[in-house]
Amino acid sequence: MRFATYEHRGLIHAAALGPGERLHPLPPGAGLLDLIRAGAEALHAAGDAALADPPGPHVSRVRLLPPIQPPAIRDFVAFEEHVEGVRRSVGGASGVPEAWYDAPTFYFTNPYAVIGAHDPVPMPPGSAALDFELEVAAVIGGTGRDLTPDQARGLIVGYTVFNDWSARDLQSREMQVGLGPCKGKDTATTLGPYLVTADELEPHRDADGFLRLALTAEVNGTVVGRDLLSNMSWTFEEMAAYASRGTEIRPGDVLGSGTCGNGGCLAELWGRSGQQDPPPLAVGDTVTLTVQGLGTVANTVAPGPEPVALPAGRRRPRTRP
Repeated sequence: MRFATYEHRGLIHAAALGPGERLHPLPPGAGLLDLIRAGAEALHAAGDAALADPPGPHVSRVRLLPPIQPPAIRDFVAFEEHVEGVRRSVGGASGVPEAWYDAPTFYFTNPYAVIGAHDPVPMPPGSAALDFELEVAAVIGGTGRDLTPDQARGLIVGYTVFNDWSARDLQSREMQVGLGPCKGKDTATTLGPYLVTADELEPHRDADGFLRLALTAEVNGTVVGRDLLSNMSWTFEEMAAYASRGTEIRPGDVLGSGTCGNGGCLAELWGRSGQQDPPPLAVGDTVTLTVQGLGTVANTVAPGPEPVALPAGRRRPRTRP
Protein backbone atom coordinates (compact mmCIF):
# COMPACT_ATOMS: atom_id res chain seq x y z
CA MET A 1 0.00 0.00 0.00
CA ARG A 2 1.12 3.55 -0.72
CA PHE A 3 0.47 6.62 1.38
CA ALA A 4 0.99 10.31 0.70
CA THR A 5 0.74 13.61 2.50
CA TYR A 6 -0.33 16.51 0.31
CA GLU A 7 -1.49 20.11 0.25
CA HIS A 8 -4.59 20.99 -1.75
CA ARG A 9 -6.49 24.29 -1.68
CA GLY A 10 -4.61 25.41 1.41
CA LEU A 11 -5.33 22.27 3.45
CA ILE A 12 -3.02 19.38 4.33
CA HIS A 13 -4.26 15.81 4.02
CA ALA A 14 -2.93 12.29 4.43
CA ALA A 15 -4.16 9.78 1.88
CA ALA A 16 -3.86 6.31 0.46
CA LEU A 17 -2.91 6.15 -3.20
CA GLY A 18 -5.51 4.39 -5.30
CA PRO A 19 -5.82 3.26 -8.94
CA GLY A 20 -4.99 5.84 -11.57
CA GLU A 21 -2.88 7.78 -9.05
CA ARG A 22 -5.98 9.17 -7.38
CA LEU A 23 -5.62 10.14 -3.73
CA HIS A 24 -8.10 8.74 -1.21
CA PRO A 25 -7.98 11.08 1.81
CA LEU A 26 -7.85 9.67 5.31
CA PRO A 27 -10.21 11.17 7.93
CA PRO A 28 -9.38 14.77 8.92
CA GLY A 29 -6.64 14.88 11.52
CA ALA A 30 -5.34 11.41 10.65
CA GLY A 31 -1.66 12.04 10.00
CA LEU A 32 0.64 9.31 8.79
CA LEU A 33 3.04 9.68 11.70
CA ASP A 34 0.19 9.18 14.17
CA LEU A 35 -0.96 6.09 12.29
CA ILE A 36 2.58 4.72 12.17
CA ARG A 37 2.81 5.15 15.94
CA ALA A 38 -0.45 3.22 16.25
CA GLY A 39 1.12 0.26 14.46
CA ALA A 40 1.27 -1.32 11.01
CA GLU A 41 -2.17 -2.89 11.38
CA ALA A 42 -3.75 0.47 12.15
CA LEU A 43 -1.98 2.03 9.18
CA HIS A 44 -3.20 -0.66 6.78
CA ALA A 45 -6.71 -0.56 8.19
CA ALA A 46 -6.89 3.20 7.68
CA GLY A 47 -5.64 2.78 4.13
CA ASP A 48 -8.18 0.07 3.33
CA ALA A 49 -10.99 2.22 4.69
CA ALA A 50 -9.87 5.23 2.63
CA LEU A 51 -9.61 3.19 -0.57
CA ALA A 52 -13.19 2.02 -0.06
CA ASP A 53 -14.37 5.65 -0.24
CA PRO A 54 -14.63 7.75 -3.43
CA PRO A 55 -11.28 9.15 -4.60
CA GLY A 56 -10.08 12.69 -4.15
CA PRO A 57 -7.75 14.62 -6.48
CA HIS A 58 -5.17 13.19 -8.84
CA VAL A 59 -1.57 13.49 -7.62
CA SER A 60 -0.82 15.92 -10.44
CA ARG A 61 -3.31 18.41 -8.98
CA VAL A 62 -1.74 18.68 -5.52
CA ARG A 63 1.54 19.57 -3.87
CA LEU A 64 3.08 16.40 -2.50
CA LEU A 65 4.61 17.00 0.91
CA PRO A 66 7.06 14.66 2.62
CA PRO A 67 5.03 11.57 3.60
CA ILE A 68 6.00 12.16 7.23
CA GLN A 69 7.87 14.75 9.23
CA PRO A 70 10.41 12.44 10.87
CA PRO A 71 11.47 13.05 14.46
CA ALA A 72 15.00 11.83 13.65
CA ILE A 73 16.99 11.07 10.51
CA ARG A 74 20.06 8.83 10.49
CA ASP A 75 21.86 8.74 7.17
CA PHE A 76 24.12 5.73 6.64
CA VAL A 77 26.88 5.14 4.10
CA ALA A 78 26.33 1.58 2.89
CA PHE A 79 27.77 1.55 -0.64
CA GLU A 80 31.51 0.87 -1.12
CA GLU A 81 31.59 2.48 -4.56
CA HIS A 82 30.25 5.75 -3.17
CA VAL A 83 32.83 5.78 -0.38
CA GLU A 84 35.65 5.26 -2.86
CA GLY A 85 34.56 8.02 -5.23
CA VAL A 86 33.64 10.67 -2.69
CA ARG A 87 36.80 10.16 -0.63
CA ARG A 88 38.82 10.97 -3.74
CA SER A 89 36.63 13.95 -4.57
CA VAL A 90 36.10 15.56 -1.17
CA GLY A 91 39.14 14.50 0.82
CA GLY A 92 41.73 13.48 -1.77
CA ALA A 93 42.07 9.99 -0.23
CA SER A 94 41.78 6.67 -2.05
CA GLY A 95 40.15 3.35 -1.32
CA VAL A 96 37.81 2.43 1.52
CA PRO A 97 39.12 2.68 5.11
CA GLU A 98 39.16 -0.67 6.93
CA ALA A 99 37.13 0.87 9.77
CA TRP A 100 34.22 1.31 7.34
CA TYR A 101 33.70 -2.45 7.25
CA ASP A 102 33.39 -2.70 11.04
CA ALA A 103 29.83 -1.39 11.27
CA PRO A 104 27.26 0.56 9.21
CA THR A 105 28.32 4.13 9.98
CA PHE A 106 25.77 6.96 10.00
CA TYR A 107 25.34 10.60 10.98
CA PHE A 108 22.29 12.47 12.22
CA THR A 109 20.91 15.02 9.78
CA ASN A 110 18.38 17.81 10.03
CA PRO A 111 14.68 16.77 10.22
CA TYR A 112 13.66 20.42 9.78
CA ALA A 113 15.19 20.48 6.28
CA VAL A 114 12.84 17.81 4.83
CA ILE A 115 11.04 18.83 1.62
CA GLY A 116 8.56 17.20 -0.73
CA ALA A 117 8.95 15.31 -3.99
CA HIS A 118 8.69 18.37 -6.25
CA ASP A 119 9.58 21.28 -3.97
CA PRO A 120 12.33 23.73 -5.03
CA VAL A 121 15.75 23.29 -3.43
CA PRO A 122 17.37 26.56 -2.31
CA MET A 123 21.05 26.93 -3.03
CA PRO A 124 22.83 26.54 0.33
CA PRO A 125 24.17 29.92 1.54
CA GLY A 126 27.83 30.31 0.61
CA SER A 127 28.01 27.23 -1.62
CA ALA A 128 29.00 26.97 -5.27
CA ALA A 129 29.16 23.16 -5.44
CA LEU A 130 25.69 21.74 -4.83
CA ASP A 131 25.23 17.99 -5.36
CA PHE A 132 22.43 15.43 -5.03
CA GLU A 133 22.60 11.96 -3.43
CA LEU A 134 20.36 9.12 -4.60
CA GLU A 135 19.26 7.02 -1.62
CA VAL A 136 16.40 4.95 -0.25
CA ALA A 137 15.06 5.48 3.26
CA ALA A 138 13.48 2.96 5.61
CA VAL A 139 10.85 4.30 8.00
CA ILE A 140 10.66 2.79 11.47
CA GLY A 141 7.21 1.76 12.70
CA GLY A 142 7.84 0.76 16.33
CA THR A 143 10.07 1.25 19.32
CA GLY A 144 13.07 -0.99 19.89
CA ARG A 145 16.40 -1.10 21.69
CA ASP A 146 19.42 -3.40 21.24
CA LEU A 147 17.64 -5.24 18.44
CA THR A 148 18.77 -8.18 16.37
CA PRO A 149 18.35 -7.79 12.60
CA ASP A 150 15.42 -10.22 12.67
CA GLN A 151 13.70 -8.14 15.34
CA ALA A 152 14.46 -4.95 13.43
CA ARG A 153 12.80 -6.27 10.27
CA GLY A 154 9.46 -6.30 12.06
CA LEU A 155 9.87 -2.61 12.94
CA ILE A 156 10.36 -1.33 9.39
CA VAL A 157 6.96 -0.08 8.30
CA GLY A 158 7.88 1.18 4.82
CA TYR A 159 10.28 2.87 2.43
CA THR A 160 10.57 6.10 0.46
CA VAL A 161 12.97 7.84 -1.94
CA PHE A 162 15.62 9.96 -0.18
CA ASN A 163 17.75 12.74 -1.71
CA ASP A 164 20.48 13.99 0.62
CA TRP A 165 21.36 17.35 -0.96
CA SER A 166 25.01 18.20 -0.30
CA ALA A 167 27.05 21.40 -0.56
CA ARG A 168 30.37 19.75 -1.45
CA ASP A 169 32.56 22.81 -1.01
CA LEU A 170 31.20 23.45 2.49
CA GLN A 171 31.36 19.75 3.32
CA SER A 172 34.98 19.43 2.17
CA ARG A 173 36.07 22.25 4.47
CA GLU A 174 34.03 20.98 7.41
CA MET A 175 35.38 17.43 7.14
CA GLN A 176 38.88 18.73 7.82
CA VAL A 177 37.77 19.38 11.40
CA GLY A 178 37.09 15.64 11.82
CA LEU A 179 33.63 15.92 13.38
CA GLY A 180 31.47 15.29 10.31
CA PRO A 181 29.33 17.37 7.93
CA CYS A 182 27.14 20.16 9.26
CA LYS A 183 26.15 23.04 6.93
CA GLY A 184 27.31 20.95 3.98
CA LYS A 185 24.21 18.79 4.57
CA ASP A 186 21.79 21.17 6.24
CA THR A 187 19.67 22.88 3.58
CA ALA A 188 17.37 20.24 2.07
CA THR A 189 16.50 16.53 2.22
CA THR A 190 13.87 15.21 -0.17
CA LEU A 191 11.51 12.45 1.00
CA GLY A 192 8.79 11.07 -1.24
CA PRO A 193 6.78 10.80 -3.28
CA TYR A 194 5.06 8.17 -1.13
CA LEU A 195 5.50 5.93 1.87
CA VAL A 196 5.40 2.43 0.39
CA THR A 197 4.65 -0.23 2.99
CA ALA A 198 7.27 -2.91 3.53
CA ASP A 199 5.07 -5.79 2.38
CA GLU A 200 4.90 -4.32 -1.14
CA LEU A 201 8.67 -4.69 -1.56
CA GLU A 202 9.04 -8.23 -0.23
CA PRO A 203 8.88 -9.73 -3.77
CA HIS A 204 12.10 -7.80 -4.50
CA ARG A 205 14.05 -9.30 -1.58
CA ASP A 206 16.94 -11.51 -2.71
CA ALA A 207 18.38 -14.59 -1.01
CA ASP A 208 20.77 -12.48 1.08
CA GLY A 209 18.01 -10.23 2.42
CA PHE A 210 18.67 -7.22 0.18
CA LEU A 211 16.00 -5.38 -1.79
CA ARG A 212 16.90 -5.64 -5.48
CA LEU A 213 15.53 -2.32 -6.74
CA ALA A 214 16.79 -0.37 -9.76
CA LEU A 215 17.97 3.19 -9.04
CA THR A 216 18.31 5.96 -11.64
CA ALA A 217 19.55 9.55 -11.34
CA GLU A 218 19.03 12.23 -14.01
CA VAL A 219 20.13 15.84 -14.24
CA ASN A 220 18.10 17.95 -16.68
CA GLY A 221 16.86 14.78 -18.36
CA THR A 222 20.29 13.19 -18.85
CA VAL A 223 20.97 9.95 -16.97
CA VAL A 224 24.11 10.30 -14.84
CA GLY A 225 23.75 7.30 -12.54
CA ARG A 226 22.31 3.78 -12.35
CA ASP A 227 22.68 1.18 -9.63
CA LEU A 228 20.90 -1.54 -7.65
CA LEU A 229 19.87 -1.08 -4.04
CA SER A 230 21.04 -4.65 -3.42
CA ASN A 231 24.65 -3.44 -3.82
CA MET A 232 24.48 -2.18 -0.23
CA SER A 233 26.94 -3.81 2.15
CA TRP A 234 24.37 -4.05 4.96
CA THR A 235 20.63 -4.68 4.86
CA PHE A 236 18.20 -2.15 6.30
CA GLU A 237 17.49 -4.61 9.13
CA GLU A 238 21.19 -4.72 10.01
CA MET A 239 21.41 -0.93 9.90
CA ALA A 240 18.31 -0.56 12.08
CA ALA A 241 19.73 -3.04 14.58
CA TYR A 242 22.97 -1.07 14.76
CA ALA A 243 21.07 2.21 15.15
CA SER A 244 19.27 0.69 18.16
CA ARG A 245 22.47 -0.39 19.90
CA GLY A 246 22.54 1.20 23.35
CA THR A 247 19.58 3.46 22.55
CA GLU A 248 16.08 3.45 21.05
CA ILE A 249 14.73 3.77 17.57
CA ARG A 250 11.18 5.06 17.52
CA PRO A 251 8.18 5.29 15.16
CA GLY A 252 8.78 7.72 12.31
CA ASP A 253 12.57 7.59 12.51
CA VAL A 254 14.12 7.60 9.03
CA LEU A 255 17.20 5.54 8.12
CA GLY A 256 18.85 6.56 4.84
CA SER A 257 20.74 3.90 2.89
CA GLY A 258 23.54 6.22 1.94
CA THR A 259 24.27 7.14 -1.64
CA CYS A 260 24.32 4.40 -4.25
CA GLY A 261 27.30 3.89 -6.53
CA ASN A 262 27.82 4.33 -10.27
CA GLY A 263 26.79 7.98 -10.41
CA GLY A 264 24.51 8.17 -7.38
CA CYS A 265 25.95 11.65 -6.88
CA LEU A 266 28.15 14.04 -8.84
CA ALA A 267 31.01 13.93 -6.33
CA GLU A 268 31.58 10.25 -7.03
CA LEU A 269 31.92 11.06 -10.75
CA TRP A 270 34.29 13.93 -9.92
CA GLY A 271 36.46 11.61 -7.88
CA ARG A 272 36.56 9.09 -10.71
CA SER A 273 37.47 11.61 -13.45
CA GLY A 274 39.57 14.03 -11.40
CA GLN A 275 37.50 17.02 -12.51
CA GLN A 276 34.06 18.50 -11.86
CA ASP A 277 32.37 16.97 -14.88
CA PRO A 278 29.36 17.03 -14.87
CA PRO A 279 29.53 20.45 -13.20
CA PRO A 280 27.99 21.22 -9.80
CA LEU A 281 24.28 21.92 -9.81
CA ALA A 282 23.21 25.45 -10.64
CA VAL A 283 20.00 27.44 -10.23
CA GLY A 284 17.45 26.07 -12.68
CA ASP A 285 18.86 22.52 -12.79
CA THR A 286 16.38 19.72 -12.13
CA VAL A 287 17.40 16.46 -10.48
CA THR A 288 15.11 13.47 -11.04
CA LEU A 289 15.59 10.33 -8.96
CA THR A 290 13.65 7.14 -9.64
CA VAL A 291 13.57 4.01 -7.49
CA GLN A 292 11.83 0.89 -8.72
CA GLY A 293 8.75 0.22 -6.61
CA LEU A 294 8.94 3.55 -4.81
CA GLY A 295 8.44 6.20 -7.49
CA THR A 296 10.11 9.38 -8.67
CA VAL A 297 11.08 12.69 -7.09
CA ALA A 298 12.11 15.71 -9.17
CA ASN A 299 13.41 18.90 -7.55
CA THR A 300 14.68 22.08 -9.20
CA VAL A 301 17.44 24.22 -7.70
CA ALA A 302 16.31 27.73 -6.75
CA PRO A 303 18.25 30.79 -5.59
CA GLY A 304 19.16 30.76 -1.92
CA PRO A 305 19.94 33.53 0.57
CA GLU A 306 23.33 35.09 1.00
CA PRO A 307 25.15 33.82 4.09
CA VAL A 308 25.02 35.98 7.20
CA ALA A 309 28.57 37.16 7.88
CA LEU A 310 30.23 35.79 11.01
CA PRO A 311 33.69 36.42 12.44
CA ALA A 312 36.38 33.77 12.27
CA GLY A 313 37.16 31.88 15.45
CA ARG A 314 39.24 33.79 17.93
CA ARG A 315 42.77 32.54 18.49
CA ARG A 316 42.71 32.75 22.27
CA PRO A 317 45.77 33.45 24.46
CA ARG A 318 44.73 30.55 26.77
CA THR A 319 45.26 32.49 29.96
CA ARG A 320 44.20 30.81 33.20
CA PRO A 321 43.07 32.27 36.56
